[in-house]
Amino acid sequence: MIEKRRRKRHGSHIFLITLILTIALGSVVLGCSMIWAVGSPQLVAVKLESQLANLVEDVQAAESVLASAQSAKPVGKYDALLADEALCRQQNIYAKTAASPNETTIVFAGDILFDDHYAVKVKMNQRGRGIEGSISQEMLDVMRSADIFMVNNEFPYSNRGTPTENKKFTFRAKPEYASYLLDMGADIVSLANNHAYDYGKIAFLDTLDTLNGIGMPYVGAGRNLEEAIKPVYFIVNDQKIAFVAATQIERTENPDTKEATQNSPGVFRCWNVDKLLEVVANAKQVSDYVIVYIHWGTEATDQLDWAQKDQAVKISNAGADLIIGDHPHVLQQFGYCEDTPVMYSLGNFLFNSKAQDTCLVKLTLDANGFKSLQFIPGRQQDCSVTMLHGTEKERVLSYMRKISPDVTIDGDGFVTKKG
Repeated sequence: MIEKRRRKRHGSHIFLITLILTIALGSVVLGCSMIWAVGSPQLVAVKLESQLANLVEDVQAAESVLASAQSAKPVGKYDALLADEALCRQQNIYAKTAASPNETTIVFAGDILFDDHYAVKVKMNQRGRGIEGSISQEMLDVMRSADIFMVNNEFPYSNRGTPTENKKFTFRAKPEYASYLLDMGADIVSLANNHAYDYGKIAFLDTLDTLNGIGMPYVGAGRNLEEAIKPVYFIVNDQKIAFVAATQIERTENPDTKEATQNSPGVFRCWNVDKLLEVVANAKQVSDYVIVYIHWGTEATDQLDWAQKDQAVKISNAGADLIIGDHPHVLQQFGYCEDTPVMYSLGNFLFNSKAQDTCLVKLTLDANGFKSLQFIPGRQQDCSVTMLHGTEKERVLSYMRKISPDVTIDGDGFVTKKG
């Protein structure tokens, strides 16, 4: 329909220009006829000169119309929606301008931590270079150049609250550290994890206020259930991309990380997956592409547990186009549920002092939707993250091929479904 409107508009411009030139040419012919009939060029010279001047003006006008037609911006299917700023705010819709008009790139990373009492932030403070002292320039270039970059924010931002009683690890970062997200190039964060509520309700609410204060969209948590389950949408290159986040962890009836309810704040829990499936299905109806970022799995193992396998199929069937997982703190396999790619665990990104493999995952969309999915190997070591090359890169790629029997991963990390 859009292409038809373009052709119709282009045809109208051609007709208008042709009409102008025809009238102008007719004026010249009329002037010549007057000379022929009257036989006195002097009598019509003034008239003819005026007609020629009008012809020049008509040609210039025609050129202006043609230039305007050629530079006219195509009508996008979401232009009317984006023009309604109030509705966009209400529905968590954000407009983004892509680096390329033909492709949209979306990059994902795993867990990060900015708590002053843990090794990553202690080392960052010692280096005194902010985020650039802890993430290599190559990694930052990929993250910052992405049209959309998403990461798991596994802690609250607050100076208030008390740590959850009897919980082994509790995290909290100063509100001003949220600026590191902007330094990383983040466009959206997930709060659907088992540490967002570590310092109680007051620190949890401070986190929402802090992220709102820096203009950082978050997903998977909220002041009530309605807000916690609401997707975030980005409109890029005339495509509407939905981001949904939820957590299975902790898997108890009364978890330390509180679940959002109709009247109380918390995270979007999906141990019972029904509500998540409903949210995904609804997002699919109003979006071109749906991404589910989910906190699941068993820590410190590359083996999938039954709940990951069970829910991945259901989430795919509900309408997810891509599933990205985290929580195990190690890399897990790539797989497919029908045509839906699943990265079961991104592992830690910048989370602790342990030396371990990590990654970025880069999704590229074009006008037809999915174009490619790329695994970019990295290494977390000495409380910093670097991109891998050469034999180290191949080592991690070989490991991912070994644990991902249903996909092919080439030398550049591009992932395709076998068969």
